[in-house]
Amino acid sequence: MEKILISGMGIVSAMGNGVNENLQALRCNCSGIAPLRYLSTAHKEFPVGEVKMTDEEMISLLQIPENQPTTRTSLMGIMAVGEAISNANLQLDKSNHKLKIALINGTTVGGMDKSEQFYTDFLTNDTKNAYIATHDCGACTEMIADYFGIFSQVSTVSTACSSAANAILLGAELLKSGRADIVVAGGAECLTKFHLNGFNTLMILDKEHCRPFDAARAGLNLGEGAAYIVMEKAKENSRSFEQGKEEIILAGAANTCDAFHQTATSPQGDGAFLAMKKALEEAGISPEQIDYINAHGTGTQNNDLTEGIAIERIFGANIPPVSSTKAFTGHTTSAAGSIEAVISILSLQNNFIPNNLNFKEKMPELSFTPNFNDVAVEQNGNLKPQKSELRHVLSNSFGFGGNDTCLIFSKN
Repeated sequence: MEKILISGMGIVSAMGNGVNENLQALRCNCSGIAPLRYLSTAHKEFPVGEVKMTDEEMISLLQIPENQPTTRTSLMGIMAVGEAISNANLQLDKSNHKLKIALINGTTVGGMDKSEQFYTDFLTNDTKNAYIATHDCGACTEMIADYFGIFSQVSTVSTACSSAANAILLGAELLKSGRADIVVAGGAECLTKFHLNGFNTLMILDKEHCRPFDAARAGLNLGEGAAYIVMEKAKENSRSFEQGKEEIILAGAANTCDAFHQTATSPQGDGAFLAMKKALEEAGISPEQIDYINAHGTGTQNNDLTEGIAIERIFGANIPPVSSTKAFTGHTTSAAGSIEAVISILSLQNNFIPNNLNFKEKMPELSFTPNFNDVAVEQNGNLKPQKSELRHVLSNSFGFGGNDTCLIFSKN
């Protein structure tokens, strides 16, 4: 695979707003999972990973006119894209029309939050009709793009929980084919009643904090957020990612679909196995070279077992440290792939492996135990590396219908 440089990144999650807040939360084992606060619903029994801001606070921060229709998904997306652009030292110069800058956004819920809120108004009066046009997933992408006004092309990817990872994969393809010079790729997703009720109907929500890869796991905690990375061909990049940080590349990426079931994955994790295998092949590295796996790890019975089986099939007796960071953020569904991509990059930059929070008892069906050691922190507050150096990190994102995507990030 041609070297694709990660030249910037931005993130908004339940752990905090911005890369630094999210890094510090990972360092101190500070989960963002908490009782419901912002979503208006009768289901207060489920803990969630909400972004700790109201829509009005985000609108004020972003200086968006109060009468302009916006959605929570697009607001979080704008915040994360803005940080990624700034982090990459990308100048918002509309006069530079020669640069082909693409925005690839993954989302599935889109503007459902406002459709739920104003549905009765749509039926009975015309006061909220402007929000009808914000329902579509593509509308959220357009709102993000319009805020910045620098994108020559935009595209929306909607493949459930692998959406943002597939947006990154598509962005890399645009760069390799020459259809884009710079790509901002990732995803955004807000919590909605549609979300919460749907997963509750599937009976896979945990009323306690989720426990990925634990023998007593009882389901997932939903989350929300947004994250994006700025990508460009390494040889063409003229900006530094961040002073003092090593260059990170997208070394390999692959998508497969086992189409086994509408929601469940195949018993042997065939889709996950093939996605990991193909990503490794594209990166040109062996399984033994992977230093850490940021697992999809939802905390459900089906996912953790089948993903674990797929990992064992790929890595055999040489399974690297594995953890799921969804106990920090909640399962952010369509945004999960990019949120966990940013976490993977932070792991590489800082040589640390996030913990698998809430783990107590090993799954008897699997040979490996997830990473759950206490993070060692030096007296000056800096994190001690848990390994001498991380060079390759594998990030898994698996969606409904068996749409499975794996990304490999490496130090250049």
